[in-house]
Amino acid sequence: MSLINTHVKPFKAQAYQNGKFIEVTEQSLKGKWSVFMFYPADFTFVCPTELEDLADHHAAFKDIGVELYGISTDTHFAHKAWHDTSDAIKKVNYALIGDPTGAITRNFDVMIEEEGLALRGTFVINPEGQIKLCEIHDNGIGRDASELMRKVKAAQYVAAHPGQVCPAKWTEGAATLTPSLDLVGKI
Repeated sequence: MSLINTHVKPFKAQAYQNGKFIEVTEQSLKGKWSVFMFYPADFTFVCPTELEDLADHHAAFKDIGVELYGISTDTHFAHKAWHDTSDAIKKVNYALIGDPTGAITRNFDVMIEEEGLALRGTFVINPEGQIKLCEIHDNGIGRDASELMRKVKAAQYVAAHPGQVCPAKWTEGAATLTPSLDLVGKI
């Protein structure tokens, strides 16, 4: 069953953000757009490149009202240690959620059970707590924050403009479509 349009299941977790440990729950997501970016593990290879790329785009995400969350099955303590020792991760000022029990990772169907690690899963969650985008990659394939930004803007546009949809390669300000009988077979 797809997670699209389902609500985020209840959870409570500890995270590391801006030199502090904080608690994050599903209620923390309400009222704003959120991105959950699952990654396999701290102190690895592709993961810091993705988290750094997201950090480089963090201000732009905040400008459009989006909170970012990095999540792995490491603890919030490991996230702090990684932050303290990696130049790439020092740039991260969004929350890094620890999920050592794997409960959140399982809730989003990205757990690799035999390894206790997460797949590279990206989820866009609307202000009502519904999952609007779900993308899961093999762990050898890194993600691109610019492309994620485009998709988040499309999700926000569709939410704000009922009855309109964003075609392939849509970017902010480009034409959208209003599905109708008149368009059938003409695109």
